[in-house]
Amino acid sequence: MNLGYACINMTLGEHKPKITTNRSMIKKTFKEKGIKYASELGLQNSRDLVEIIKWNNHNGINFFRLTSDLFPWASEYNLKELPHYNLIEDILGVAGALANKCGQRITSHPGPFNVLVSPKQHVVENTIADLTLHGEVFDMLGLSRSPYNKINIHCNGVYGDKIAAMDRFCKNFERLPKSVQTRLTVENDDKASMYSVNDLMYIHERIGIPIVFDYHHHKFCTGDLSEEEALKLAVSTWNDVKPVVHYSESKALHERNDKLKPQAHSDYIKELPNTYGLDLDVMVEAKAKELSILPFINS
Repeated sequence: MNLGYACINMTLGEHKPKITTNRSMIKKTFKEKGIKYASELGLQNSRDLVEIIKWNNHNGINFFRLTSDLFPWASEYNLKELPHYNLIEDILGVAGALANKCGQRITSHPGPFNVLVSPKQHVVENTIADLTLHGEVFDMLGLSRSPYNKINIHCNGVYGDKIAAMDRFCKNFERLPKSVQTRLTVENDDKASMYSVNDLMYIHERIGIPIVFDYHHHKFCTGDLSEEEALKLAVSTWNDVKPVVHYSESKALHERNDKLKPQAHSDYIKELPNTYGLDLDVMVEAKAKELSILPFINS
């Protein structure tokens, strides 16, 4: 089992100067400073990605989720328009080669505005553009075009008819570039009205993409399956690629606060998930990031 964390390294974030891949700016600043400043921030983020990968390797962490904010306001330009594009491409090539050499698995989880099931064409167009950007960045990193380096999304909507929505997902999947199709995965939800692993098998059987099992989400959307049944069903969709699962615990339970949503993620985790004898890579979605998994890696 490899344990991973998502996007931000809290330890390196305390360094002076700060090491982070999430430098950004507000819209007003982007309008004022434009693509040149976006390029400068993207260059700094790319350089610091190398440092995070080095830190992960030194600390025995072989699984890391890359931020979706490597390039600020990337929806407003083509990456090749960045003044520092050639240098950024070289640095990302170094980052990816280092990750591959260290056996460090890199994945991503584009945000909830990515909705392939949407009946609204502009939402689908924006989704295709954002997922295409993720595929381009992964290609720049030299990562495999397979779910080993997954680009993971939710369906993010039912619109009154799950089957019709999933049909739109499958139809819009065909519009994605190969850099995305070959890496795309879909994840179960944390609301009973949304998509369980059982539901998502419809998409898998149509287009073959793997299902990422989220332990915490399953508690709220079981699809009439036990945790073990749902996990093993999701794992069956990965073929010869090592499956990824997501794990988190309830902040409300940790803090004994019933005013918090039970779905909210805790800062740390108290235990590791039951893998039922399966070999998995576990992305821990805790607010304390790498600090939440280091005790288990070092134990």
